[in-house]
Amino acid sequence: MAAKSSLPKPESAAGASPVGAYSSIDQLDAKEPSSDSASADSNRTIEVIRKRADFLAANRGKRFVTPNFVLLAHRRRSDHAIPAETIRRGITVTKKIGNAVARNRMKRRFRALLTATLPNDGIEGVDHVMIGRKANKEADFATMKAELQKGLKYLAKKLG
Repeated sequence: MAAKSSLPKPESAAGASPVGAYSSIDQLDAKEPSSDSASADSNRTIEVIRKRADFLAANRGKRFVTPNFVLLAHRRRSDHAIPAETIRRGITVTKKIGNAVARNRMKRRFRALLTATLPNDGIEGVDHVMIGRKANKEADFATMKAELQKGLKYLAKKLG
């Protein structure tokens, strides 16, 4: 009975919507420069790689190495079940990185990086896999995003 009383009431949850949070997000979006090409690219389909065979196939592709991660890119075969214009992403973080907290933090950061970068810079018909590397010091998000964009440009030339 005590558990039911500790739950928030539905009408109070609906009335306490974070209006200020939404307006600040809108303000942040308004500050970013928008272009027609960026809005057209952001509509691309991005899927998650889930099968081991796809990760192993990506390992046979091209790679870009940084101190914080390794970026793999592998062009899918033309007879693959996934459509050719789809971009796929995968993340691998091994136990060498640290405990579960450190691994989960790295995976969250990689997910955010890929979500922010792949719609504009991702390569269509290619599987992108980020493999975490143990660094002495955790890099800031802007540095990692710049490295990822540089890696995607490099791999786009290699896969040509």
